Amino acid sequence: MKIQPIHFTVIIQQHGHMNAAYVEFPFSVQEVYGRKGQVKIRAVFDGHTEYRGSLSRMKSDHHLLGLTQEIRKQLGKTFGDGVSVSLTEDLEERTVSIAEDIASVLNENPVAKALFEAMSYTHRKEYIRWIEEARKAETRERRMLKMIEMILEGKKGI
Repeated sequence: MKIQPIHFTVIIQQHGHMNAAYVEFPFSVQEVYGRKGQVKIRAVFDGHTEYRGSLSRMKSDHHLLGLTQEIRKQLGKTFGDGVSVSLTEDLEERTVSIAEDIASVLNENPVAKALFEAMSYTHRKEYIRWIEEARKAETRERRMLKMIEMILEGKKGI
């Protein structure tokens, strides 16, 4: 059964004094999705900016959806601005595309590879994006080695 998108308009909130933003989900997650915990979603903001994330309950009365700096930049919006939101539950498996050179480094380090594969989608995505954002080959190489070191030290993300 496919659930129809849920549409609502909310104000972008600032998290404390940090440059972090979220919107409150104004409905009961339990009534809408049949559970109390985290719900993976696909969102479309203002009818054009797409995002995959999760509704999470973070010491608040409502479930929240984080808005990354990148999404806010695409929207041209910041804290206190209104935004229209269209949500659907995201039932697709979340996979991270890994370039051959990164896969090779992980394959050379079976313990780090196993720890990497056990990480959440978000943490794997952060590591891969960090490496792929390198402008120079030397920086990319350094970041791949640093990723292995950080994973073996138990760091879940950048």
